[in-house]
Amino acid sequence: MIKLVAGLGNPGDKYKNTRHNIGFDVIDILAERLNISWSDKYDGAFAEIKYNKEKLFLLKPYTFMNLSGKSVAAAANFYKIIHQDILIIHDEMNIPFNILKLRHNGSAGGHNGLKSIIECLGSQDFPRLKMGIGRDNSKDVISYVLGKYKPEETALYEIFLNKGADAVIDVLNNGLQKAMTVYNK
Repeated sequence: MIKLVAGLGNPGDKYKNTRHNIGFDVIDILAERLNISWSDKYDGAFAEIKYNKEKLFLLKPYTFMNLSGKSVAAAANFYKIIHQDILIIHDEMNIPFNILKLRHNGSAGGHNGLKSIIECLGSQDFPRLKMGIGRDNSKDVISYVLGKYKPEETALYEIFLNKGADAVIDVLNNGLQKAMTVYNK
């Protein structure tokens, strides 16, 4: 059962509404739906709520993407949360924009935020929600992920974020395996 949901991104106004911050954006929608308030803990914005009669923790690491593992591991270690009960929400270039995938585990696949989490947890055995941002081969990777959405993507962005939040709620209510059958089409 998922006990910690962490959305990956970079803190600060400079990074708002960039592709790399989609994890933050989905977690913000969840926070709004669940009517939570944030506190500063574990090098991030942190919230603790009751959900389905269980404790649920939400986290947005302030450590910048490449050091996300420091924040995630601090919260997980303090609350003794096993890796399989941590859901990470992140951007994924290898999936087209507006497509999401739920996974039980896997490698970092070149994603520095995931690399950091794997290193700090000592395991790649944690679920993730991969939010597709696609690729633009005319730009270098850093410029692309830290770039703003194209006008044609902006119209779909809020719908996509809400779909990501729906997927997290489905995981919390029905489990990862069942949610995968709904969202991994």
